[in-house]
Amino acid sequence: MSIIEKAVERLEQLQRANAGQATPEAAEAAEAQKPAVASAAPVSAFAAEPARPEAAAPAAPAPAVAPKPAARSGGTAKSIEIDLERLHSIGVVTPNAPRSLIGDEFRIVKRPLLRNVQGKGAAAVENANLIMITSSLPGEGKSFSSINLAISMAMELDHTVLLIDADVSRPSVLNILGLPPKKGLMDVLTNPDIELGDVLLKTNIEKLSLLPAGTPHPRATELLASDSMNNLLDELAVRYSDRIIVFDSPPLLVTTESRVLATHMGQIVMVVESNKTTQAAVKQALSTIESCPVKLMLLNKAAHSGAGAYGYGYGYGYGYGYGYGHAPKENA
Repeated sequence: MSIIEKAVERLEQLQRANAGQATPEAAEAAEAQKPAVASAAPVSAFAAEPARPEAAAPAAPAPAVAPKPAARSGGTAKSIEIDLERLHSIGVVTPNAPRSLIGDEFRIVKRPLLRNVQGKGAAAVENANLIMITSSLPGEGKSFSSINLAISMAMELDHTVLLIDADVSRPSVLNILGLPPKKGLMDVLTNPDIELGDVLLKTNIEKLSLLPAGTPHPRATELLASDSMNNLLDELAVRYSDRIIVFDSPPLLVTTESRVLATHMGQIVMVVESNKTTQAAVKQALSTIESCPVKLMLLNKAAHSGAGAYGYGYGYGYGYGYGYGHAPKENA
């Protein structure tokens, strides 16, 4: 074989050798791309790109979504402290005070109401746990009576009580209790982002909670007659069927709000000021709430004399009956 032939053969061998080496490299390069798409072990996908540690970032956004339900305080009532000594000094029933005449009288007032709540009355009463305290005219003591009745009921062994300040035009419950204004009923009805649990106030009186009137609103009457109010009352009556709910409502002859509210009530307590409110005013007020089957009459500010006096300037009598033809009785 000539030198030229040997040189040609050598060149062909080198070319074949180079071609053989390229094939494994190409296969290896192709194989290196597979884990990012089809590997069963996700770690190999990240190992193939060590220069990009941010590849693990997609798992981080979960905390940004999770806080949504916890971003609000709904469901847990805030705790407040009521000065019980101050309440006692202004003639309000308190659980830590010794037995008093006013305490005994509210025991008498609450008893028929509680019998209806328990289904032990003369007839079954729908929504008997919804109790509205009202009056014919302002200044007869309905808010004072609402607070006393609510606290007296909360002192029962078998009942919890929610006191709602529904006198949204002239709220006074928090003021009487010595507490600053807070969000409440109107805020729940006007702001869909506020739930009932956001504005409930748990007091240091065991088994007594408060729902303030909240921010005043020019269309309060319409709100009390709205579907939102109906839904709220349904929730209160059904979801909290074991709870007695006392509404301090506006006077019947001054606003229409109490008349709207009365359509939802199971029982109504009518506060009548002794020696001031006329029988005509009482009858007129009662005629506006005929839809409620149970009405209790509470005589307020009656004069006490002799050993029965207790020094606060308030006196209570009571009358009870179905319908509105019963005039308030004198002190019982």
